[in-house]
Amino acid sequence: MSKFQKVFVVTDGASRGNPGASAIGYGIYDTDWVVVEEKAEYIGKATNNEAEYRALVAALERAAHYCKDEVVHYSDSELLVKQLNGQYRVKAVNLKPLFEKVSKLRTKFASVKHQHVRRTDKRVARIDGLVNDALDGARC
Repeated sequence: MSKFQKVFVVTDGASRGNPGASAIGYGIYDTDWVVVEEKAEYIGKATNNEAEYRALVAALERAAHYCKDEVVHYSDSELLVKQLNGQYRVKAVNLKPLFEKVSKLRTKFASVKHQHVRRTDKRVARIDGLVNDALDGARC
């Protein structure tokens, strides 16, 4: 049985160079925005868009441990959100397998909604800080 009926997920990915040294981060929160889990990690060389997708993959994999019902995802990546919402096609060959992986992970939940927010949004800014700490720790 799932612990929560609904969780909020915030993701961010970053690349220093494009492609270059990259890190991902995510936060999973309950409906009161209490932290369920936060994590950031260095992932090696990737493009910024690959990092954004990989952050969401990691977040959805972990969110499935807490919730099977509703996930509301927030990201500052307009490309990611618009591709996942069907507004943009996925043309980049390197993103297609990641898009497919996210699509498969979404089936673990009754509902997954993706929302674009500005980089200055405090929730994204927090995860962005964790991602930058992971990059700094990797001595990129």
